[in-house]
Amino acid sequence: MAESAEHDVTAESPQRPQDGPDHPPHGAAAQDAPRPERAEAAAPRSLATDMRGLFVRERQVVSRLSALLVQRARRDFGLRVIALLLAIGLWAFVNAGQRGALVTLRVPVGYRLLPAGMVIVNQHPDFVQIEVRGPRTLLSLLDPDRLMLRLDLAGVGVGQAVFKIGPDMFNVPRQTDVTRVSPSEIVLDIDRIAERQSPIHLNLRGKPAAGYRITSVKAIPSEVTLRGPSRYLAQIDRVQSAPVDLTDAKSDVMQMVDLRAPREGVKIEGPTTIEALVAIGAVIANREFHGLTVGVRDTDHKVKVDPQRVSVTVRGPLNQLSKLDLHGAVYVSADGAQPGAHRLAVQVALPDGIELVRASPENVKVLIYRARRATSG
Repeated sequence: MAESAEHDVTAESPQRPQDGPDHPPHGAAAQDAPRPERAEAAAPRSLATDMRGLFVRERQVVSRLSALLVQRARRDFGLRVIALLLAIGLWAFVNAGQRGALVTLRVPVGYRLLPAGMVIVNQHPDFVQIEVRGPRTLLSLLDPDRLMLRLDLAGVGVGQAVFKIGPDMFNVPRQTDVTRVSPSEIVLDIDRIAERQSPIHLNLRGKPAAGYRITSVKAIPSEVTLRGPSRYLAQIDRVQSAPVDLTDAKSDVMQMVDLRAPREGVKIEGPTTIEALVAIGAVIANREFHGLTVGVRDTDHKVKVDPQRVSVTVRGPLNQLSKLDLHGAVYVSADGAQPGAHRLAVQVALPDGIELVRASPENVKVLIYRARRATSG
């Protein structure tokens, strides 16, 4: 009976579980198995332990991430500095471009639709100066030629026309405005275009050679047509030619010369080159000779002349007169005269180009003797 009971106990004993994490050794399980009250007390301590472990692991992860970030920050510090400087520069450029600035421009002026037959006679500006305010980026794009000021002259008449120049006359971009215009007005003096004939005056330069002079001057054609503002034409009495050189001339001078416009704004209609004819002649003068001995020609008789010396005045080219010698050239002719007393006219033998003006006295007393002159050999 005893053996049978023991066998029964052995047979009913549960099978020993295998050792493992969820199954501690049997002996230890039996030994460490808590009582129900102790198991309930151990549960909070296990949760706190797990929380502490989790917190420790999180701190470790954060510490590792911080170390990694610091390492990368040190490694990329130079790039970050460059990026920061670029950002600051871009901000400064954009900010400066949006600030207000001033720029001065020279804007061309155009004058259009001037009525036919009219002309502007006064000095008028080709440019006006303006100041424009606005962002620098917009001001840098302004083109003065595109802001050209165009003045409409349709309907203007003879006299002054005044145009006020204001900022609103310039088409500038938005966010910019014209703050100053100089000049603030333009005054135009308008006149009517007219035509008139004007004589030509030859402009002579230099002097002919000594003993020569200008005897006549002629321009071909003698007048020319001028075109320009009527008030200018009323003040012009002749048109000058380019210089005609007469230096040391001894004969006639013929040259083709240009005409000069009498003033700005007046034009010469037709050819502006003419023919200049200047006649050059010897200077004609008188010269007196005194104490010239009177000779008797055309007789072989002895003679006596009273007075024996006379004065004569001759006329001719100055160059010839300066070299003229009349000694032996004054005489009276006794051709056909018989012995006795005679009054004979004084004569002078002169070269070609020289003429006698007068002799003083004009007649002399000549006494012709019967005796004849001795003849040589």
